[in-house]
Amino acid sequence: MTEMRRTDSLEGLIIKGIAGFYYVKSGDEVFRCKARGIFKQRDMKPAVGDKVIMEVIPENDDSLITDILPRKNSFIRPFIANVDCFAIVMAAARPDPVQAVLDKFLVMAEKNDTEVVICINKCDLAEDTRKAKGRKAAENIEQLKRIYEPIYPVVCIDSIAGTGFEQLKDMIKGKVTALAGPSGVGKSTILNRLIPEALAETGNISEKSQRGKHTTRHSELFTIDENEGTMIFDTPGFTSFDILEAEEDELQHLFPEIAEHLGKCRYNDCRHVAEPECQVIKAVEEGKIDSSRYASYRALLDEIRSSKQY
Repeated sequence: MTEMRRTDSLEGLIIKGIAGFYYVKSGDEVFRCKARGIFKQRDMKPAVGDKVIMEVIPENDDSLITDILPRKNSFIRPFIANVDCFAIVMAAARPDPVQAVLDKFLVMAEKNDTEVVICINKCDLAEDTRKAKGRKAAENIEQLKRIYEPIYPVVCIDSIAGTGFEQLKDMIKGKVTALAGPSGVGKSTILNRLIPEALAETGNISEKSQRGKHTTRHSELFTIDENEGTMIFDTPGFTSFDILEAEEDELQHLFPEIAEHLGKCRYNDCRHVAEPECQVIKAVEEGKIDSSRYASYRALLDEIRSSKQY
């Protein structure tokens, strides 16, 4: 008669997933796990960032994930869960920041009920304003701060001098944060500064396209401060996406400065495009809402409307 093997049921956090194996942190230990087959039958899959229940069998090399605890949020590309905050990275230059891309990231963050920190990286490029690229970088930094500082926390980062990192750590203290931003803006460099043991591979910028290439091949969750519960994702995604899952009447709530004026327009279903006595349009005209942010709202509204026609 075969002796029954003792199993321990533990709660843990998935910090990495590679090739069908999940690495689950529970206390000071990390267990390599497989997922129960029932998840596949239910069309479910564990994600990095998930809190899970696992069965630990001492005689086995691998443990077994038996349950996934309720998620705060989740994302498909990359497949991660339970993000508290997005640190959205834009470069001062090389590549130049594109506001339409930044605003899409911000809409994604708002839709998924996460906090936001905007990181302007490569601020060292603005030091020599005698050169054209230095002047351009300085102009980009000034413009980003003018538009976004009234709405979101903004931090300037100089990876060469190492400035801005302590401020960023304070902003994300106690949160599970994901880095997001276009390729080539220096996300991996920032991660390496925050967590040297991450050893994220950094890629050079193409001189022709001024764009970088993905250098992270799988999602992983690193601990910055164990006592504070500060953690950060390194992911291969969050570089381009669409927001077409947002509904037309939802978009106005995803721009905080527009949301402040809702309920004051003449029409309850006002979309703030050409309606009379629209308080959002009035706020734009009075300079209370930045005109470029309003242009982003209009462009995304058109994108959503176009998607509904197909």
